[in-house]
Amino acid sequence: MKINTVEYAGTVATIGGEVPGELPQIAFSGRSNVGKSSLINTVLRRHRSKIAHVSATPGKTQALNFYRVNDRFFLLDLPGFGYAKVPKAMRDRWKPLIEGYLARDVDLRGVVHLVDSRHDPTAQDLQMLEFLAGLGVPTLVVLTKVDKLKWSQRQRAFARAADRLGVDQEQLLPFSSKSGEGRAELLEAIEELLSDPDGEA
Repeated sequence: MKINTVEYAGTVATIGGEVPGELPQIAFSGRSNVGKSSLINTVLRRHRSKIAHVSATPGKTQALNFYRVNDRFFLLDLPGFGYAKVPKAMRDRWKPLIEGYLARDVDLRGVVHLVDSRHDPTAQDLQMLEFLAGLGVPTLVVLTKVDKLKWSQRQRAFARAADRLGVDQEQLLPFSSKSGEGRAELLEAIEELLSDPDGEA
C-alpha cells in the first residue's frame, strides 16, 4: 500500500458520537507512552508535519481521532490507557468510550494493538485482546521500540510477549518508528484487512 493522501477527518469524544463517514476503519490501540502517535506518523510518512500528536506526556489522545487515508479508509487513533497523567475521571470515561465504539455496528476491519517491546504485556493488554476476541475483531499485535533492544534482548522479549499473550511469535510484528522497521509489513497487513474475501479492495 502506498500512502498518497492523509487528512484529519474528525473526533468522537462521547459515547455514541457520530463517526465522520462510512469508510472502512482500522483502529490503533495501546497503553499510554507505547509510541502510538510516533508509529502512526511513521506509517503515514508524516515526519515533518506530524498528524498524530507526539508528546513527552502520555495520554494526550483523549478521544477517538479519525484520519482519512487515500480517501479509502479511516485510521482511528484510540486513547492510550494506563498511567496517563490525566485526571482519573477522564481515564474512567475512556474505557466505555473505547469499548462502546469497538462494539458498535461500524465498518471496523481490524485493530492494531501496540505493546512496548521493552516491557511484558500488562493485564490491560490482555483485557483488550480478550475483549476484541469476544467481538470477533481481527487483531494484529505490534511490538514497538524494538530499536532500543539488543538482538538477544529482542528474542527474549518476543518469547515472553508471545507466552503472555498466548500467541505464536510469528503473530507479533516488530516495529521501530526510528528506523522504519515493520512499516512495510504493517501496511501489507492493513491492506489485507481492508480487502474483501475475494481479495478485492
